[in-house]
Amino acid sequence: MTEILTLATALAAALLATRLFKKMGFNFPDVTIFLVTGLLLGPYVLGRLGIEGIGFHSIEGVDSYSFVSTVALGFIAFSIGNEFKLSQLKGIGRQATVIGIFQALAAMLVVDVVLVAVAVFSKGRILSVPTAITLGAIATATAPAATLMVVKQYKAHGELTSLLLPIVALDDAVGLVAFAVSFGIAEAMISGSVSIATILVNPVVEIAASCILGAFLGWVLTRLEELFFSNSNRLSLSIAFVMLAVALSSLSFELGPVTVKFSSLLVCMMLGTVLCNLCPRSGDIMKRTDGWTVPLNTLFFVISGAGLELSVFKNAWFVIIGIIYIITRSLGKYFGARFSAESTSCSEKVVRYLGFTLLPQAGVALGMCQTAQTLGLTEGRIIKNIILFAILIYELAGPSITHWALLRAGDIDPTPLNKKDHTRFDTPKDYKSRK
Repeated sequence: MTEILTLATALAAALLATRLFKKMGFNFPDVTIFLVTGLLLGPYVLGRLGIEGIGFHSIEGVDSYSFVSTVALGFIAFSIGNEFKLSQLKGIGRQATVIGIFQALAAMLVVDVVLVAVAVFSKGRILSVPTAITLGAIATATAPAATLMVVKQYKAHGELTSLLLPIVALDDAVGLVAFAVSFGIAEAMISGSVSIATILVNPVVEIAASCILGAFLGWVLTRLEELFFSNSNRLSLSIAFVMLAVALSSLSFELGPVTVKFSSLLVCMMLGTVLCNLCPRSGDIMKRTDGWTVPLNTLFFVISGAGLELSVFKNAWFVIIGIIYIITRSLGKYFGARFSAESTSCSEKVVRYLGFTLLPQAGVALGMCQTAQTLGLTEGRIIKNIILFAILIYELAGPSITHWALLRAGDIDPTPLNKKDHTRFDTPKDYKSRK
């Protein structure tokens, strides 16, 4: 019962915090407020009081709610899959593909060059070359959750938004391959042996297997949706299939020298993609699913905020390398997106602001950190703490930067919408006068 009480108070506190921040005049995206609420409820602030049902008392306690985050990410990926409608991709497919690949690799290259230089000049005392290469690969990952939540909260639409969501989705596939290759090289440098299966075959198999599984589940879901005429039943079936996709993604098995694994993000994205292209009722299904997952997504960000470890500030070197990582990754993302957008003849607004929307980093990067722990105790600790520091900064600042960029690009209307009479107003005072 304590776990349920903790989730209930966390959800209520996050929602009340959005009202409090607005009253105080802070116009932060809800995502940022949810993260701050989680940070306050976490083991470094209110959680230290040890009051049952109020806050998260330890990082291990936060980890016990990881199933909530896993399921929430599945639904977020499912929703992003809806952006891959073939009718829409005909116009932007080439641009999204080129930009998605180039910006991810540019971030990896810039981080690799700078951190490897630090490793060489410090003669391995600060960090090793394998550690630097692994951090460069993790730099490719962009958090789809924060980006999608900002887009939905402000009802962003336009050329930048149309490109952004497919790019964020593609970014995960590119990141998986880049990380697997770089991590394989890092392992080879430490152990002295090279495994082609680890470096090249496994990541390709993981992406292919995830797409096949997701496509199959999407096809089955489309067929089963035809058996039901109630919107409630269709919603329940869709929820069941997303959860099934998340559960099946945890499976892995050996096939000779190759390890077959699945990415839950890619499986759920492909599930949503196939559904939106094959099912004529997919628009209504997606809309209802998004409404159902609002509290789930809120809890996801609160739990993510609670899991941000403030202890990383204790070591000055972690902070310094973390700052270098943040700066170099941000430069790589921004200029990689800018140059590739220019080369694919995107509009000036997309060229100027797209890079700012690709900065958030969270869940996928943490998953890569878990794999990186096998490099060794020292290397794994360095990687984990640097990425945790970067995530702390990116997750708190990233959503606001994304909101600013979408606003500047004209994809977000700067004035709120009165849903009752569909008129715009500038302040709560104006709204009251209209009523």
